[in-house]
Amino acid sequence: MATKAIFITGGGSGIGQAVAIRFAREGWRVGLADVNASGLRETAAMLPAGMVDTYTMDVRDRDAWKANLDDFTGKSGGRLDVLFNNAGIGTGGPIAQMSFEDMDRVVSINLGGVLNGAKIGHAYLAKTPGSCLLNTASASAIYGTSGLVVYSATKFGVRALTEGLDGEWYGDGIKVRDLIPGFIDTPLLQGPIEGSNQNIREVVTGAGLELTSAADVAEAAWRAVHGDDVHTYVGKTAFRLKFAAKWLPKRIRQQMRRGIAAPQ
Repeated sequence: MATKAIFITGGGSGIGQAVAIRFAREGWRVGLADVNASGLRETAAMLPAGMVDTYTMDVRDRDAWKANLDDFTGKSGGRLDVLFNNAGIGTGGPIAQMSFEDMDRVVSINLGGVLNGAKIGHAYLAKTPGSCLLNTASASAIYGTSGLVVYSATKFGVRALTEGLDGEWYGDGIKVRDLIPGFIDTPLLQGPIEGSNQNIREVVTGAGLELTSAADVAEAAWRAVHGDDVHTYVGKTAFRLKFAAKWLPKRIRQQMRRGIAAPQ
């Protein structure tokens, strides 16, 4: 049987790193892409020698997408079983206080980068029977998140893209799935909240909300790729928000007015 192959953006840390380890454990060849070259080296060192390729890449760079997927599939025997559109940034803060530069950067990476991966990746996925485009959305794609509205808007966009392409690519034999995690215990949560000396992790734990490990997300990614659900929810926060958005809309609205955010 031919060795299966997965290409992961944001593979230098967090969810991308955990997913790389999980799929490599099953004998898959792994392509890692990230803007963080040292993070790429760190992740690659955790994987079997000869089964990993690394690419320093910004997901906004369409030429880099094409060149790196050409290179990776050349080494994988033409296979691209999974393209994991995972790279993203967590810049937040009230929209009235965000700079236009920060706003544009979040949109161009979190949504534009995913769109680039989908459009460019289609040709490679279509050559591999049973392939899958897997996107990282967020619990912020369940209900608009106060204090993180730009981030939330991009994740709603990722969710919409997933649902739309699930239908659009059905005839091409490509599955399209996404992960909808709540708070994941990664370095992203250590970033300071704008206008505060607290980081997101402290706010989350102080509010009595739980953190989910990146390894749990990696297990969910494995299930998502091999299952039939378009959306795979990960962690108690994601399931609670899913329930509240459907059955307790007034309560979740009040929660957002208090400014309790629920980012990935």
